[in-house]
Amino acid sequence: MNSLVRWTCSWGPLLSRIVAALFGGYALAALASVAAVALPVSRSEAVLTGMLLSFAVYAGAVIWVFAVRSAWRAWAGLVVGALPLGLAAWSVWMQ
Repeated sequence: MNSLVRWTCSWGPLLSRIVAALFGGYALAALASVAAVALPVSRSEAVLTGMLLSFAVYAGAVIWVFAVRSAWRAWAGLVVGALPLGLAAWSVWMQ
C-alpha cells in the first residue's frame, strides 16, 4: 500500500500532464477550429483559418502544460483558454 502511494505521488502529476496535453490540447484545438468559423470572412476562408489555427493552438497547449509549475495550473490554464473559445464555438453551433 505504501509503495502505491509513493508511485502515485511521483508519477501522478506527470500522467495528469500527459493526459492534459493529449486530450485537453485536442479539445482546445477543436474549439479553436470551430470558433474560427465565427470570423467575418467567407466560410471557406474561415474553415482554412480554423484548420491552421488548430495546429498552433494544439502545439501551444502542449508547451503550456509542461511549462507551468503544477498539473493543477496546467488544467486551469486549459479551462481558462477553453471558456472564450467555447463561447465562440457555441455561437457557431447555435446558428
